[in-house]
Amino acid sequence: MNLLIKNARVLDAAGEIDEVCDVCVADGFILTLIRQGSSDWPTDFQPDEIIEAQGQYLFAGIVDLAAWLREPGLDHKAILATETYAAATSGITSLCYQPERDAGFNNAAQVNLIKDINAKLNYATVHVIGNLTLSLAGEQLSNIGGLRRAGCVALSNGWEPLANLRVMRRAMEYATTHEFTVFMYPLAHELAADGCAHEGEVATCLGLPAVPAVAETMAVAQTLALMEMTGTRVHFCRLSAAGSVRLIRQAKQDGLPVSADVAVHQLFLSDMNIVDFDPLCHVKPPLRSHADREALLQGLRDGTIDAICSDHQPHEVDAKLATFQDTEPGISALETLLPLAMRLVQTQELDLLTVLRKLTYAPASIIQSEAGRLTAGAPADLVLFNPDTAWTLQLEKMHSMGKNTPFAGWNFTGSVGRTFLAGRTVYQSSAKNTM
Repeated sequence: MNLLIKNARVLDAAGEIDEVCDVCVADGFILTLIRQGSSDWPTDFQPDEIIEAQGQYLFAGIVDLAAWLREPGLDHKAILATETYAAATSGITSLCYQPERDAGFNNAAQVNLIKDINAKLNYATVHVIGNLTLSLAGEQLSNIGGLRRAGCVALSNGWEPLANLRVMRRAMEYATTHEFTVFMYPLAHELAADGCAHEGEVATCLGLPAVPAVAETMAVAQTLALMEMTGTRVHFCRLSAAGSVRLIRQAKQDGLPVSADVAVHQLFLSDMNIVDFDPLCHVKPPLRSHADREALLQGLRDGTIDAICSDHQPHEVDAKLATFQDTEPGISALETLLPLAMRLVQTQELDLLTVLRKLTYAPASIIQSEAGRLTAGAPADLVLFNPDTAWTLQLEKMHSMGKNTPFAGWNFTGSVGRTFLAGRTVYQSSAKNTM
């Protein structure tokens, strides 16, 4: 299907483009961008649909590096059908499926099952992150060569600990041999123990078991040391501590092949949000101090932190119906990733192209995907965004099976009008904009 999107404000972080253009899409790919006043027009291009997009933003579909999609194995929490559709409604066209104990990927058959399920849905592209160790038990390596042949984009042990540094070194060496990036969740488990809150005044006052920031920072330091030995590409997942940001900033200056992301909720919430024991604010890593939040924002500004992700962890209602430390951590976050990120622009904490770079081009580059850019030949994974629409997040209107969010009742400005996957509409709001 050929599309002509007219008069959109085109925002391409990869090419530093911010101007009104017409965009031609053919056979699932971007054919060309036609700037205002240009006489360039592709020969023999006949659009099947013309979309008038005046007053709207057009940018590449969001690439989310962190989604816990649950199916198969944890189907009572979520299934691919609901979560990928929730992604489409929120402008997310690519998702990285994070492995966990009951929903992980040891071999090609498990990876192919996800591909088969998703191919029938086709709301978003699902990239699988394979298990670094067998069943994430931290001892025996998984079939890394088989996972490479199956198309996994990275390897990870998730939040599960590795048995020791020897296993970690061996896993990194094998990952390097097969040209994998390792997605590392930095946590010194011995220091974290059973903690559920940031170690500080709030946790002390509430009597909650705490996780010191150094539990993350020490794990980052260990991993960086092994990177120098093995040459492994490492992506640090869900940074939360100022000390971690400093270490990764120095590692980048030293030329190590390192990248990092932050969950968007860490940019808005702090440990002060748990003072009433709200289980919806129980996350991992825990919400940290205001100073840590400021360090994360600075890391985004100066390029230390490459990507902003959702860290989407949908839960059934019962998972959040216990005392704070006994609830399951995580936020259902696909539907708040873009709205919260855009709020950073509205509060002038980050500029628009920087935010879009952290949501599109940069995460796509980390998994070596061609998505995330608006250039000729790129996949036509696109988002039309209405910047002036005011709305309120209501739990009953969420599309994810998980309703576990602390952002219910928050007011937002700007909403997704239409999402395209390979040039095909996978979501369109009730407002019509087709000629």
